[in-house]
Amino acid sequence: MPEQGGPERPDYKVYKARPGLLSRLRSPDLDSLRERVRKPSKRPSRGAPRPSDGQRPWWRWVLIGVGGWLLLSTLVFAISAEIQKAKLADSAGDELGATIPLLALDPQTILVIGTDAREPGTLDGSITSGKCLEEGANGEPPSSGCPGFRADTLLLVRAGGGAFRKLSIPRDSFAEIPGQSAQKINAAYAFGGAGLEIQTVEQFLDIEIDHVVIVDFEGFEDFIDAIGGVQVELPDKLCSEVSGGADAGGFTLNAGPGEVTLGGNEALIFARTRTNACPEAGGSTEFDSYDDIDRAAAQQEILSGIKGRLTSPLRLPYNFIKGPWIGWTAPKALVTDMGALTMPQLVLASIIGGDSETEILEPSGAGPGGSLIISDEERQAAVEKLLKG
Repeated sequence: MPEQGGPERPDYKVYKARPGLLSRLRSPDLDSLRERVRKPSKRPSRGAPRPSDGQRPWWRWVLIGVGGWLLLSTLVFAISAEIQKAKLADSAGDELGATIPLLALDPQTILVIGTDAREPGTLDGSITSGKCLEEGANGEPPSSGCPGFRADTLLLVRAGGGAFRKLSIPRDSFAEIPGQSAQKINAAYAFGGAGLEIQTVEQFLDIEIDHVVIVDFEGFEDFIDAIGGVQVELPDKLCSEVSGGADAGGFTLNAGPGEVTLGGNEALIFARTRTNACPEAGGSTEFDSYDDIDRAAAQQEILSGIKGRLTSPLRLPYNFIKGPWIGWTAPKALVTDMGALTMPQLVLASIIGGDSETEILEPSGAGPGGSLIISDEERQAAVEKLLKG
């Protein structure tokens, strides 16, 4: 019985909680529990002011800005590459071997073509229509009323899988042209555009072409200017007049001797120079006899100069700042089947593959119409070295 006058004891039930699995495995730690109770909570109370943006680490904003700038550079490069890819004539694309863009892993052969198409008023004093120039720039066979342009430059590049090797074909090499009489190899472009030139080079060297690049002169100048010019080594003073020189509406270059930096227009003149108009200025026997072989070497030197500008650690700040402009103008220098997926792989292959020595097909004598004879042995050895190093 309850005590008289005392409160009546309430009825209640006692529930015992079962410890969890982890709680059973570890021994109770009262000290840590007391410590947690004593510590003030770090969670801000409701209504308390949050840290302002100015208190966030500054480097986060720097990283965001750098990432955004690189993303913009990549985006404009991809757009420009796809625009240039769409310009290539279908007849040229049909002759190419590569179907899967795996250039970074699998070595592929690229034919680089530079034409003798000039701006209106600089082709032997005559005016060339915009339509004809566009056909020549895109690799299309010449239509009725267009003269047809020859290939000023024929350069093979073997890139991918750790390789980056180059082989120049003299433009006056005597070759069989499908559907035409045997003559200078550069005439194939005038007859059938880039498609026929690809067929002719494949037959001439017994090699398969996977990609084609047609140099766009105007875009080439803009790209060279965007990367701050290219450095080349001239053993002697060079005086060059292309298409009659500046007085006749063409181009003039006086440079050297020694290491010089060429802007876009100057680099283009250097790449197209076939004769030196001032041999008496320097006295170098090698430079006095400047010819198509020297021009092929100059074109490879410009290619090496471009690569040096883009890969030199000292140029990284400049290239980063000019990234979007370089990304936009680089594809504009080319009309090619390589778009946004393949062109970056070509850049990567050129960085990984290093810079090979200048290789040029050496003629063994003169042929009909001022052409150059390249022996079968020379061609086979050069192709073997290009493909296998």
